[in-house]
Amino acid sequence: MVKQSVDPIFGEIVETCDELSLSELSQTCCIHADRIVELVEEGILQPMGKETPQWRFSGISILRVRTVHRLQEDLGVNLAGIALVLDLMNEIESLRSQLRQRERGDEVTTVESSAEA
Repeated sequence: MVKQSVDPIFGEIVETCDELSLSELSQTCCIHADRIVELVEEGILQPMGKETPQWRFSGISILRVRTVHRLQEDLGVNLAGIALVLDLMNEIESLRSQLRQRERGDEVTTVESSAEA
């Protein structure tokens, strides 16, 4: 299994990034706008706004587009497969977060128990 590293500087920029238009996301990710439209149609990206001209994308969309590119170029995964992979990656991250919270709760309980003794 390949472990991903996150560039803290890039991560911080993405999190504080304002919403991006279709053309801004296209330019930022160096891909054609038609490709982004395909990702929206597959449910891989969820823009805000009903019609294409009003679409706005969060900074996280940049990471998703880059992940899509890596999955296609490095592993040859099609769009339907990418949608599944991204859903599973989100589920794994959610489960890891829940596990970390439970581990922290156990640490607090253990420390409190030790202090009482």
